[in-house]
Amino acid sequence: MTGTGKTVTRVDLCEAVYQKVGLSRTESSAFVELVLKEITDCLEKGETVKLSSFGSFMVRKKGQRIGRNPKTGTEVPISPRRVMVFKPSAILKQRINGDASAGKGKEAHDE
Repeated sequence: MTGTGKTVTRVDLCEAVYQKVGLSRTESSAFVELVLKEITDCLEKGETVKLSSFGSFMVRKKGQRIGRNPKTGTEVPISPRRVMVFKPSAILKQRINGDASAGKGKEAHDE
């Protein structure tokens, strides 16, 4: 299953803010960059970023484990690291699956 093939970039987000909010292009770009920086800073500190009706970004720790090189089959140690996971809200899941009425006044179902 594939999407539409379109990838939304920072430029697309800035353009959407410019057209829908009415800020100048420079202000729109600064606004988008500020929001992304705040999210990044929080995740870097290990905090969870929860956006109502959208979802949650979380940082999880993974311990060291032994992996396997798929080409050669040799065992390779994988060092401990932090990974980011995204858990979509129930409203976002419903919208992705075509339920257009989802998210309108249903904040209680948001995760």
